[in-house]
Amino acid sequence: MGAESGELLQGTLGILILKSLLAKPSHGYGIARWIEETTNDVLSIEEGSLYPALRRLEDRKWVMSEWGVSENNRRAKYYKLTTPGRQRLRDQSAGWNRLADAMAAALRATSQEI
Repeated sequence: MGAESGELLQGTLGILILKSLLAKPSHGYGIARWIEETTNDVLSIEEGSLYPALRRLEDRKWVMSEWGVSENNRRAKYYKLTTPGRQRLRDQSAGWNRLADAMAAALRATSQEI
């Protein structure tokens, strides 16, 4: 994984999508934009990755969708976090936070500690 290329660890996209929907429902473009803005453009989500991930989350009942009208007055599919999706987000967030803390500790280690 390289931060320069914006590649994601497996499983990362799902939790990012769930997190993006925590505050309010959104369409695919809004989800991708939220991820990019929140990560200071380090992570860029392509449609070819986003929509299959949304379908997987919907199949698992972690999100649900319905058609609506976007800010641009266009027909768009809006995704909403479900109760099981909220629980999944809580569970995965705890795991990702532990992993991030462990990675940060390892990267802070000095050569004397190695």
